[in-house]
Amino acid sequence: MFTMRFDLRAPDTGAPTRELYMAAMEMAQWGERNGCMQLQVSEHHGSPDGYLPAPIVLASALASRTQTIGIQVAALLVPLHDPIDLAEQMAVLDIISGGRVSYVCAIGYRPSEYAMFGRDMKSRGRRMEASLEAMRTAWRGEPFDYDGRRVCVTPIPVTAGGPPLLMGGGSPAVVERAARFGMGMIAQGGDPELETLYRDACERHGTQPGLFVNPSPDMPTSAFVAEDVERGWSELGAYLLHDAKMYGEWMGDAKAASGSTATNVDELRAENGNYRVFHPDEAIAYVKAGGILLLQPLCGGLPPEIAWRHLETVKTKVLPALGR
Repeated sequence: MFTMRFDLRAPDTGAPTRELYMAAMEMAQWGERNGCMQLQVSEHHGSPDGYLPAPIVLASALASRTQTIGIQVAALLVPLHDPIDLAEQMAVLDIISGGRVSYVCAIGYRPSEYAMFGRDMKSRGRRMEASLEAMRTAWRGEPFDYDGRRVCVTPIPVTAGGPPLLMGGGSPAVVERAARFGMGMIAQGGDPELETLYRDACERHGTQPGLFVNPSPDMPTSAFVAEDVERGWSELGAYLLHDAKMYGEWMGDAKAASGSTATNVDELRAENGNYRVFHPDEAIAYVKAGGILLLQPLCGGLPPEIAWRHLETVKTKVLPALGR
């Protein structure tokens, strides 16, 4: 019925960084008690608002505070990392969490991040493929040669074959890569023909098609619920706008499920798209029609005391009507 995503932007106009991180862990426990389907954490680097740069660390903290809820790193920017180091971290987290953590693997789109880590952005696709092959080999727990060095990753994950991996992206090249590696895919809400390309590519490569998700460009990806929608926009708008404008600066003309061209709160609300404040009745109808409430409770550095009010509205006004 609902998920919760944390990227923990902490602009000067929002709550303090530590307050947001502590709130995210408390909200993870709240989510598990109230039927949250999944927790999601994200990755970006060098952002002036402190966007989460270490998703595996946060995922580990969330796993330590919960028992059963699934956690997804979406997305993990694989080519920015050493795959052997990643394989070790992911194996340990798989053990700690009991196999609850999955990953959406992406190549990223910000040149500044590649410059920050001294990586060649033009070769990020090849590096992704080499990294995936290395991680899958590493999780066998046997010595092998990678990049001119002898390596061995232990302990091995509790999940056979390693933690679940999905591909993330929005281009035919990414679709082809997902099919070749036998991975499901989370697309970016762009070309509606991508799923057909994916299934054709799976057939061509002799791999089994996996989960394929391609949200519509106007799907609510940062949702809130408020009994007074006007008041909701009044107190949330500036934080949602910060999030929207930052993604807009990063993504340029690229079309994706997190895209917005709004320059002020009124425009953001008028888009009726990715950033949405539902009335409880609207939220109930949305879920009954097959939608999932994709909550981003601390969006744009939103102070936790405000975020908690909106989560409690979900708990008291939405979930009971849905049999929770």
